[in-house]
Amino acid sequence: MNVWDELCFDNLEIIHTPSHHWGARFLHDTHRDFGGYIVRAGGKSVFHCGDSAYFEGFREIGSRYEIDIALMPIGAYDTPSGRDVHMNPEDAVRAFVDLDAKMLIPMHYGTFPLGNEPLDEPLGRLLAEADYLGIRDQILIPEEGVGIEW
Repeated sequence: MNVWDELCFDNLEIIHTPSHHWGARFLHDTHRDFGGYIVRAGGKSVFHCGDSAYFEGFREIGSRYEIDIALMPIGAYDTPSGRDVHMNPEDAVRAFVDLDAKMLIPMHYGTFPLGNEPLDEPLGRLLAEADYLGIRDQILIPEEGVGIEW
C-alpha cells in the first residue's frame, strides 16, 4: 500500500498512514515505505503509528481521520546509533495531542532493551508528561490478564 491508500474487507477498513522511520536493516537498504495504519470497524478506529519518530505528519493524520485509540511507541528512544528513529515518551504524548485521538495506549517499551534507556523509564516519563498536560485520564495502560471495557 502507498501512503493514504485504503483497503476495505467487508466492514473492516485499513488506511496506510505516513511515519518517520529510516528503516535500514542492512547495508544499502533503501526501503522507505514504512508507515502506520488506521483500522476502522464497527464505528471505532485504532491508529498504530508504526515504528516512528515524532514528525509533523501526525497533525495531518489527525485532521484526515477521527481516531479513538492511538497505539504509540514510547521506548527505544536512546538509540546506540543516535538516529532519530523512535519517539521518547514526551514525543508520543505530543503526537497523541496532534492526532486529537481519544485514548493513548503505550507500546514498544519495557520488554527487552532496544535502546540505552532503563526498561522502567518510559512509562514513568509518559505518565509525568500526561499529568503535566492534564490528559492522564486519556492514557490507558493495559494490565496482563485484565480485560478492558471501552
